[in-house]
Amino acid sequence: MAEYLQVATATQTREEAVRLAQSVVAARLAAGAQIVGPAASVFWHQGEFGTGEEWQLVLKTRADRYAALETHLLEHHPWKNPEVSSVPLSGAPGYLRWIDKTTQPDAT
Repeated sequence: MAEYLQVATATQTREEAVRLAQSVVAARLAAGAQIVGPAASVFWHQGEFGTGEEWQLVLKTRADRYAALETHLLEHHPWKNPEVSSVPLSGAPGYLRWIDKTTQPDAT
C-alpha cells in the first residue's frame, strides 16, 4: 500500500463540501482539502440514469489515517452511500513531510 493517498468524495452543494472538508482537516484526518465545482455528473443511481451537479472534495492523507478518514466521511456525509475513493499519492519531499506533520493526531 502507498504511504500517502489522495482521497475523493463529492457533495451536492458547496456549503456541504466546505463543512465536510473543515471537519476532516480539523480532526487531522487529512492535511488539506480542495473543493472543486460545480462539476457536471452523469451516473446510475438506484437503477435510474441521472445527471446533476456536484462539488468534489480532494483530500491528502497518510495511508495509515485512511480507515479513520473513511469512517469520518461516511459518518458525516449528507448522502447514504457516498463515493469515498483513494489513489496513491507521491510528491516532493517537503510536501510529504507537511502531510506527515499535519495529520499527526497530537500535532499543534
